[in-house]
Amino acid sequence: MSTDAGTAAPPRATRKEWLGLAVLALPTMLIAMDLTVLHLALPTLTADLRPGNSELLWIVDIYGFLIAGFLIPMGAIGDRIGRRRLLLIGAAAFGVASVFSAFAANPAMLIAARALLGIAGATLMPSTLSLIRIMFQDPKQQGAAIGAWTGFFGLGTVIGPLVGGTFLELFWWGSVFLLGVPIMLLLIVFGPVVLPEYQDKSVSRPDLISALMSIVGILALIFGLKRIAEDGLRLESGTAIVVGLVLAALFLSRQRRLEQPLVDLALFRNGLYGIALSMLVLATLISAASQFFVMQYLQLVYGLSPIQAGLWSLPTTVAVMIGAMGAPALLSRMKLSTLLAGALLIAAVGMVVLTRISGPSDLALAVAGAAITGLGLGPMVSLGTGLIVGSAPPERAGAASAMASTGTELGAALGVAVIGSVGFAVYRSNLSDKLPEGISAHVAEVAKDSLAAAVDVADKLPGADGSKLLSVAREAFVHGLQTTAIVGAGLAVLLALGAATLLRNAQVPGPPPPAEVDDMAKSLEKTDS
Repeated sequence: MSTDAGTAAPPRATRKEWLGLAVLALPTMLIAMDLTVLHLALPTLTADLRPGNSELLWIVDIYGFLIAGFLIPMGAIGDRIGRRRLLLIGAAAFGVASVFSAFAANPAMLIAARALLGIAGATLMPSTLSLIRIMFQDPKQQGAAIGAWTGFFGLGTVIGPLVGGTFLELFWWGSVFLLGVPIMLLLIVFGPVVLPEYQDKSVSRPDLISALMSIVGILALIFGLKRIAEDGLRLESGTAIVVGLVLAALFLSRQRRLEQPLVDLALFRNGLYGIALSMLVLATLISAASQFFVMQYLQLVYGLSPIQAGLWSLPTTVAVMIGAMGAPALLSRMKLSTLLAGALLIAAVGMVVLTRISGPSDLALAVAGAAITGLGLGPMVSLGTGLIVGSAPPERAGAASAMASTGTELGAALGVAVIGSVGFAVYRSNLSDKLPEGISAHVAEVAKDSLAAAVDVADKLPGADGSKLLSVAREAFVHGLQTTAIVGAGLAVLLALGAATLLRNAQVPGPPPPAEVDDMAKSLEKTDS
């Protein structure tokens, strides 16, 4: 590569750095796999632990909420104590939490273990990408390394249903959590050998008070919304929502006063940044909610085994990848606003297809609807981050990128928490109205907990009673799925209108020129220890 006189070319990566990339790609692949395998495990997990509606939702989404809450402060902690050190600490914590999750004896234990997994996951995500940028300073090699890292994320998404389904077919539900243990052991053993260390003592300590305020505020709001969906507005749910709103207001006030806030509110002075971030959150919300219900439909309504459900989920995965990878190429032929609006309308069509599901015989509708939805949401996922980062000043690109990752995790968790609560409320209401005569109060309460619980208890009832309960429970769940699909379709249409109007002058910037990449790489100090 030619350089100006007096300017040294950036060092090229050696075999050690490429081996380090392989080590860093493993946790990335695991995080992608975890997005799918838990949804596959929900039916057998529910039959064993018997969580209620609210507990089941917390099992799924506490992980995403805590990743979202700790991503930004963990990045600052990594700068102070060392990125590699934080990565290895997080890997050890992730492995331990995986074992606790696998052998949880009750819903509370599993929720606590999943919470620890979320905090540990927040240490892995920022550390992997930042170390790659330090290890690969040559622009071409850095681009190839980031591309490979992204490819492993896609690979984890593809093989997650297959690996998870196979484990569930052969072992118990906890085995899907143990997938992370050997991967984290490899990272702990080989990380100190092939990964560099990076510290920046000049970075201020992260404001943990802000982090706690944001997490507690979000969890309080979600708790209140869940309770309203289950039992209507009561003192408990109303108090939780008020606490959440007060903490949110105090959090924003604190960010304005801090010299180095946890969330850089100055980024929101550019209206495009806030619009793009909000749209990304809502897009991932729709995606997570549809996957949550469709995966349960495949196993508990249609009756597929875990590995069969994993195979039938592959069309959705492939569709998302096609949408995400194909969207950048289409930008040369149409405006960004037109592309995103059209894609989001396709997602709305997919959700409408899901509303047509009426019973156990509609496998084709479930698979097609989920795949069409994924195809339509793919462009927002791939272009949304570029739009968010591109709308921020260059010196704040890192903070903008962290917010994009946080928004994605938050959107996925909110999809299950908020829309999932709506779907479960519809399920409980419909089941209560149509319970067959002769069903005991105890059996009725168990069946109302979730469809998985209803399937399990129906199998233990004598002939006709079990069949009747199973039929009305599946019908009630389908009503819940239809309701969530209607909500998702409406959100997708609103997002499409927002993209067409609010983003009509927006453009996703291209990659920075090599000289800028060199300057950014040289600004980072690399020390082998």
